[in-house]
Amino acid sequence: MLQTVSPMEVIATIIFAVAVLHTFSTKFFAQLAHVQPAHAGFWHLLSEVEVVFGFWAFIFMLVVFFFMGQSAAIEYVESRNFTEPFFVFAIMVIAASRPILKAVESIIKFLAGALPINRPLAMFFLCLSLVPLMGSLITEPAAMTLGALMLRDSFYRYGLSRRLKYATIAVLFVNVSVGGTLTNFAAPPVLMAADAWGWSSHYMLVNFGWKAALAVFFNALFVTWYFRKEIAAKGKIPELAPDQRVPLVVVLVHLAFLAGVVAFSHHPAVFLGLFLFFLGYTEAYSRYQDRLLLREALLVAFFLAGLVVLGGLQQWWLQPAISDVEPMPIYFLATALTAITDNAALTYLASLIQGVSVEFKHAVMAGAVTGGGLTVIANAPNPAGMSILRSDFEDEAVSPMGLLLSALPPTFVVICAFLFFA
Repeated sequence: MLQTVSPMEVIATIIFAVAVLHTFSTKFFAQLAHVQPAHAGFWHLLSEVEVVFGFWAFIFMLVVFFFMGQSAAIEYVESRNFTEPFFVFAIMVIAASRPILKAVESIIKFLAGALPINRPLAMFFLCLSLVPLMGSLITEPAAMTLGALMLRDSFYRYGLSRRLKYATIAVLFVNVSVGGTLTNFAAPPVLMAADAWGWSSHYMLVNFGWKAALAVFFNALFVTWYFRKEIAAKGKIPELAPDQRVPLVVVLVHLAFLAGVVAFSHHPAVFLGLFLFFLGYTEAYSRYQDRLLLREALLVAFFLAGLVVLGGLQQWWLQPAISDVEPMPIYFLATALTAITDNAALTYLASLIQGVSVEFKHAVMAGAVTGGGLTVIANAPNPAGMSILRSDFEDEAVSPMGLLLSALPPTFVVICAFLFFA
């Protein structure tokens, strides 16, 4: 029986496709800003990857408002769950605060000094391996934020080659996507399905986590070894200035806020209340703070909110596409679909399908996290890393095709880890 498709779903799918094409065309809009300076502000706005889905979601809601009425538009928006955008916003701001950043930096620097290799090489390796795996505890958005900030301050700012820039951001995206699978609460695609499928943190570790950790370490080790000369020559590990030191008690308070937001990640009224309390605390002890990443976090949240609005009406074609496929093909299909649909949306839709096998569930989850580094929209934390690192790329824009091609090798490593150790 053919499924009836509503006009709203058709419109949403058309606009969703346009938004996906837009994400691959942001560099074109950045170039238009130089060609047409009279409208440079507007073109720069459209060149912001984080703005794309929010912008087209706004267009979609205008279409619904004018052609279907105010009540239809409001009813649809209120039916969406915006917990994930709110959560990513709060966790990104807290994780990027100076006390937490300096605490993690201190740990990474200590470990880098303990390794019997060149210190910048050790720092680079740990930023691409240990930090993504920490995402299983502090959440993937927090790990992405911390990893991107440390890579920016120690490497990107010192004139890395184009090849190394793209290789680094690609490995970071891929490793963060799979690095959060050691627990059942840290990765957005896992969060969307773990409760429905009854998967505990132990279950995730046994079936996904250790395989992901192997891939993460191999990817980080290979890119560090391949670019070892450039990393050793250009990497700079900034020393902590006296005015940047943070008392231990302040670090512990920030960690408590971070833990509170993670613990209540399913309850926006609670974690947003904690976040507002956090803002008050940072104002009271402003001497221990740097500029909070409010603008960057808001852009990322805007991106995710747009994805929620447009993605919520893609079930009519996405569910039939994956519901009747065998586990092995579904793994590769899920990996490919993740590149054009946020992997959390993919696992959420899969969790709604009734009567599927355990093998099917494993294939969908593994495929969703495997493809999480292929594009900026593939995994919720990717826009956070993009917003932090893109200023060091040409025209302050990361080429979607450059990211895709650079992410293929580390993605292949993840595929091997999940398939060979199945």
